[in-house]
Amino acid sequence: MVNTIDTIILVCMILGALWVVMTRSLLRAAIALAFTSAALSILMFRLSSPLAAVFELSVCTGLVSVLFISAIGLTHPSTREEKAEHKVERLQRFKYLPFIVVAVGIALSFVAVKLSLRLPPPEIESDVPTVLWNLRPMEIVGQVIILLSGVFGVVILFKETGAK
Repeated sequence: MVNTIDTIILVCMILGALWVVMTRSLLRAAIALAFTSAALSILMFRLSSPLAAVFELSVCTGLVSVLFISAIGLTHPSTREEKAEHKVERLQRFKYLPFIVVAVGIALSFVAVKLSLRLPPPEIESDVPTVLWNLRPMEIVGQVIILLSGVFGVVILFKETGAK
């Protein structure tokens, strides 16, 4: 059964993700992404996966956020007219998103799915490479995907800025 603290962390992650999507400011979106990543790191610690949590905290919350914030600092701000035009466009595009998220959350609360997600048995390993490569290879794959997503995001941001 899900603990109350875990539920609070998951709600914080959902709110952070919505903040990332809904905010107009790129800087606020980067901060919200770091907040969401930090909440995920806390959840990983609570699920007895400290190595993945450390990687999440260092790479996603730290490195990727620094990359995004530095890329945002290198771009020029939009004019008021561009901001107003994008605001109307964005509100039209995302006006149903909060309702969809709430509806899906309510629907999922009624569905009882029994997942058999099991962590590998605890073993006494003092060698970090052995733990990472032999016991938790999917966490490495996840970290690589997250890191590449951040890099591609910065590349796309610079590409769009260069086109303007």
